[in-house]
Amino acid sequence: MKKTTILIADDDLQLLDVVTLNLELEGYHVLRASDGKQALEQIERHNPDLVLLDVMMPRMSGFAVCHQVREFSAVPIIVITARGQERDKIRGLDLGADDYLVKPFSVGELLARVRAVLRRAQFTKGELAPAMCMPMTVGDLSIDFEQHLVLMAGRKVALTPTEYRILAYLAQHAGSIVLQERLLEHIWGTAYVGDNHMLQVNINRLRRKLEHDPAHPHYLLTEPGIGYLLATPPEVQEAHEPG
Repeated sequence: MKKTTILIADDDLQLLDVVTLNLELEGYHVLRASDGKQALEQIERHNPDLVLLDVMMPRMSGFAVCHQVREFSAVPIIVITARGQERDKIRGLDLGADDYLVKPFSVGELLARVRAVLRRAQFTKGELAPAMCMPMTVGDLSIDFEQHLVLMAGRKVALTPTEYRILAYLAQHAGSIVLQERLLEHIWGTAYVGDNHMLQVNINRLRRKLEHDPAHPHYLLTEPGIGYLLATPPEVQEAHEPG
């Protein structure tokens, strides 16, 4: 059985050694990079199952790597930020990262985040109601749950695993508001309930990919302070403001 491959990119060689050892003890195959250019080359060459990406690296920042990777791959990415750098976390998520780790972190926290992100990437039909296994069309938006395929006006839309899970879950409840807390718990887990930035950033990314005018969405609507919904009838689209 092929081992799950994880790339860890950080210019702190001591941290690289510690993370590599603990991931290998858990049975993962580990690739290493000590700068951004090397990280990008490793991702292109080896197509890992998960990337742990430090924000501050020589030759190319983690932000730049994340941006370039999202041009060709939906590989799950966890950005590693310094304590108190909220703007770095948000920027990383906005560029397409799936989660974040704040330095210093414990081995337990690292492994928990790794397991959670890998689990979220393995989206299965079992997470949807039986009726939702059939393709769904809302206006120009089409979702094929069997193939994990999303089309907008016939054009394939490349989504990260997290973006797809959010869209699929909203599609399962199309026309109804899904509470922020419920979305956070379903997509990320109970530890993330209250982390509304995480949800808002991903919704905004989805809008940029799906909406003709993301500032005035027709599909992914917001009920301010309450939650989100995938609109179905045209009249619903007029009743909500973006946010």
